[in-house]
Amino acid sequence: YLSTKKEYQAKIIGTDPKTDLAVIKIEATNLPSLKWGNYDELQVGDIVLAVGSPFGLSQTVTMGIISALGRGNVGIADYEDFIQTDASINPGNSGGALVNLKGELIGINTAIFSRTGGNEGIGFAVPVSLAKPVTESLIKTGKVVRGWLGVAIQEITPELAKAFKVREQKGALVSDVNEQGPALKAGIQRGDVIVEFDGKEVQTVSELRNRVAQTPVGTKVSLKVLREGQEKALTIHIGERPSDAMLARGVEPGSAAPEAGEARKAPLNVLSDLRVRAIDEETRAQLNIAPKTTGVVVAHVQAGSPAEQAGLQRGDVIQEINRQAITGVKDYEAAAAKIKKDENAVLLVNRQGNSLFIVINP
Repeated sequence: YLSTKKEYQAKIIGTDPKTDLAVIKIEATNLPSLKWGNYDELQVGDIVLAVGSPFGLSQTVTMGIISALGRGNVGIADYEDFIQTDASINPGNSGGALVNLKGELIGINTAIFSRTGGNEGIGFAVPVSLAKPVTESLIKTGKVVRGWLGVAIQEITPELAKAFKVREQKGALVSDVNEQGPALKAGIQRGDVIVEFDGKEVQTVSELRNRVAQTPVGTKVSLKVLREGQEKALTIHIGERPSDAMLARGVEPGSAAPEAGEARKAPLNVLSDLRVRAIDEETRAQLNIAPKTTGVVVAHVQAGSPAEQAGLQRGDVIQEINRQAITGVKDYEAAAAKIKKDENAVLLVNRQGNSLFIVINP
């Protein structure tokens, strides 16, 4: 349905749920089009216009400024690098253009942050730097091919920075390495902190994820990681990210057989208020734990305990304690016994198939 009031039957060329973008095609000629803007020229404070059909009111234009650039960790899409704007965006604006004063497309309106469901001055648009390669790939192949390292990564908290000997709270902490991924071949290890990718500093997980995704498959890229506080230079060949279904069928490293029973209570330390048990077949089925995932399952976390405050949850699988591998109850008891009353513990946890480090402070 265009501004001419003429309706067209649209064909879906391709969709990309990971960026909340899609390309549709209509059979029409001589349609006006927007020029792509240059993301690198954008600055906070620039005046922008949002075009859309809020609440069904077609061809509505609102004005605002760019409030922030590179906004991630919003929880809207898997790949986030949003332009934040205070231009009025409401339900019905999604998919509309965000343009600069030259009329160039700089973003595609996608969501709002609101407690009421209406505009509160915080709207988000997918930037052209992300939208252009995604839409071009959808038009060309009907799908989006993304670069892949083959690692699970998490943000550096102050506790993790101290535990992994990182001076500054930036970079991406590697919590898992895929057995078939490029990272393993390149020598990346669990516990490494990626601080540089292709010659540029890495500040956040979101930033690294986006840069890797947009790197062509097969590209040779230099990396810098911090390992036990020491900087290491590595080289990696970017792989192609498998589908979510293929990644879900992957298994975690480890091959030890499960032990029976529940661990004895730990000595008086940060793990004292935990109860864990071995992973038997019934537990594996109930919690959907991958066949080769080893460790112990958290059976109980005392309310108000250091473990609960650190974010440990019932059902988590503890795979490491202070970088020592945990394959069963005996390993857990031995590792827990080494922790003194006033010491913290760095745990590697598998939660619903995802690996993350957790620091439990006394």
